[in-house]
Amino acid sequence: MSDSAINLYSDTQTRPSPAMRQAMAEAPVGDEQRGEDPSVNRLCEMTADLLGKEAAVFMPSGTMCNQIAIHIHCRPGEEIIAHKTAHILNFEGGGTAAFSGAQVQGLDGAHGQYSLEDARAAIRPKDRYSPQTRMIAVEQTSNLGGGSIWPLERIQGLGDLAARHDLAYHMDGARLLNAVVASGVPAKVYAAPFDSLWLDLSKGLGCPVGAVLAGSAAFIDEAWRLKQRTGGAMRQAGIIAAAGVFALEHNVQRLAEDHANARRFAEGLRNLPGITLDVDAVETNIVFFDIAGTGLDADAFCSRLQQRGVILGGDGTSIRAVTHLDVDAAGIDRALDIIRTLVTEAAAEPAATG
Repeated sequence: MSDSAINLYSDTQTRPSPAMRQAMAEAPVGDEQRGEDPSVNRLCEMTADLLGKEAAVFMPSGTMCNQIAIHIHCRPGEEIIAHKTAHILNFEGGGTAAFSGAQVQGLDGAHGQYSLEDARAAIRPKDRYSPQTRMIAVEQTSNLGGGSIWPLERIQGLGDLAARHDLAYHMDGARLLNAVVASGVPAKVYAAPFDSLWLDLSKGLGCPVGAVLAGSAAFIDEAWRLKQRTGGAMRQAGIIAAAGVFALEHNVQRLAEDHANARRFAEGLRNLPGITLDVDAVETNIVFFDIAGTGLDADAFCSRLQQRGVILGGDGTSIRAVTHLDVDAAGIDRALDIIRTLVTEAAAEPAATG
């Protein structure tokens, strides 16, 4: 990938800015495992305060946050209610089953979200024959739901449901701050009903690595034990934690630019030949569109674009674009020009070969 490429494959493709690199270079550090790294401690305190929780712990990845939370909340043979597109079900290498012996009941629903009624119906009866429901999980925003924002009312309703049935309630908050900026709902209001949740630093916030898991002090004590067990404890981790501190101070409100660029991209795609999408479904920084009408499949479409300097991902005839701080409005316009040329050329081919 060249430095001039317009990389819309994911917001995980961001690179630390010069200012973020400077903050990392100058970070005060210590032994994180002994609680002596001031940069790590500051990041955890900032996150706990942002989310309204008692404590937080710095992790290498969001997947580790999810898996440690699941391991604390669930015993072998128990079940988690989540959407069928959830990250914990589809993109964590079967970790829920491998590490915790738990299973996920994947529910249907538009835009990566299930309803309160479907969650209520999915709770298992308490008998010897059924796996016991133990946790309700929400992914905010929904990745495969096109960056859709779970409404606060539904989040609170699911929290009430979890409390009534004595279930753990967990948020995969990989893009929670996108939801916060787009909706105007404060992070701690979204977070209030949850027993555990985390923020990803390496997506829209632009950090090179890391996530922060938050919850009660007792929960975080247990999370630290599991972090140590699974090799996630670090030493002078302040070098990377400082990127998170910088991001929380400088890169949150600018997520609105990514949302505007996603909308700009979707609007530009709307009238291109062979492309279909629902512009109104674009709520944050993720755009899904279908290219079936171009005669190309995702592999051919993305390969041809990459040769011209635009990087996207897709499967079948569905393409995903994710905006982020490394692609500005001018980059969006250039990407649209290149896509316009490609689909025009494809339409003129005698028979698209894919």
